[in-house]
Amino acid sequence: MRVAIAGAGAVGRSVARELIGNGHRVLLIDKDPAALKPERVPDAEWLLADSCELSSLEEARLEACDVVIAATGDDKVNLVTSLLAKTEFAVPRTVARVNHPNNEWLFSEAWGVDVNVSTPRIMSALVEEAVTIGDIVRLFTFRQGNANLVEMTLPEDSPYVGKPVGLIPWPENTSLVTILRDGQVYTPAGEQPIESGDELLFVSSPEGESELQDLLSPSTGE
Repeated sequence: MRVAIAGAGAVGRSVARELIGNGHRVLLIDKDPAALKPERVPDAEWLLADSCELSSLEEARLEACDVVIAATGDDKVNLVTSLLAKTEFAVPRTVARVNHPNNEWLFSEAWGVDVNVSTPRIMSALVEEAVTIGDIVRLFTFRQGNANLVEMTLPEDSPYVGKPVGLIPWPENTSLVTILRDGQVYTPAGEQPIESGDELLFVSSPEGESELQDLLSPSTGE
């Protein structure tokens, strides 16, 4: 997979290293000469260019990218980069960094953003996930599919403690992705029971979240 990252600062370089480590080809783009430090990520391609300029993105051959990540510290730049990537180069997937929470509403399909990443929101969700039992916690939103990645730690009084996964009437448009138990990751299987304290990860429609809540932990909604 070829990935272009606009913004070669600490965030962009960290993402690049991770992607390269997973076998992907990465191009780092930045208009600031001081940000170009090829020795920091030697296996990446580097380009001194403004990702808000159409000519720069043509030079970067964005049409050959599978993903574009707008990871600069400027929300305006991230929005324009995502919009150009999507509308001018038909990049299949765009991911944009949200620096200021008040701007999060702008990072939508209208601006060519498939996935927005807001650090404050992620940190808040992780705190909730760590301390909350019996409540649905939204971890991530998938823009294109109208679906969310949500988590619940199963409480002791759930009516489905000890029940096999295949016999639980999951809400429509909801899928149990994995079960985290005692530091282990389990793939859900029909005969496998869920237990008190299990961390359950789901992909669910927004409507399915409240149904999941009522199904697995009805006492929290009282």
